[in-house]
Amino acid sequence: MACAVRANVQKLAEMTVPPALADVLARIARAAKASGRAASDVTLVAVSKQQPWEAVQPVLEAGQRAFGENRVQEAMERWTPHRERIELRLIGPLQTNKTREAVAFFDVIESLDREKLARVLAEEARKQGKAPRLYVQVNTGEEPQKAGVTPAEADGFIAACRTTYGLPVEGLMCIPPAAEPPGPHFALLAKIAARNGLAKLSMGMSDDFETAIRFGATSVRVGSALFGARAY
Repeated sequence: MACAVRANVQKLAEMTVPPALADVLARIARAAKASGRAASDVTLVAVSKQQPWEAVQPVLEAGQRAFGENRVQEAMERWTPHRERIELRLIGPLQTNKTREAVAFFDVIESLDREKLARVLAEEARKQGKAPRLYVQVNTGEEPQKAGVTPAEADGFIAACRTTYGLPVEGLMCIPPAAEPPGPHFALLAKIAARNGLAKLSMGMSDDFETAIRFGATSVRVGSALFGARAY
């Protein structure tokens, strides 16, 4: 009887995990193991931006706790009722006029990419007496349409964030060019992080997160593989 009860409980638990979430978590575990790492070394950030709540809610209820959003206002509207349950990351560009709300609402800001933003973030952190964890976004492909400091600027910018503005930078983020193999870009980001003593690497999305894990990603940002294509 006890064995039957345990089997039923396990079956029920498995049914509550959306198949897409189970698949992504299994792929993360396999990629980590192949790299000699533990699956727990890699945080899955579920990219919920522009996704309907009907798609997001089952992933939240299954136990997923780290979510990524692109826009401050959209994130506040979606997540305010559930704020205490999750770790919320801003993964899109941050306008300086949204800094007050971003500092108050997000646990992590992954898109620190210019000195003006660093200055405003530092001022706002002092006013509020709290600071989100920060990642510097590096434009590894030096694409003009993308945000981020160039690889050549990264060391100086990280130093300025730390020494001039006293910001708690803990890692780096990148989005490789869509038309290029991502591996060299992940390797470059890992190299910049290592020489600056940064342990966290946010890199890899739905199409390439296994490659990112092989190059040392500590968090991967997965949207469409979890929720399907976005409705713009």
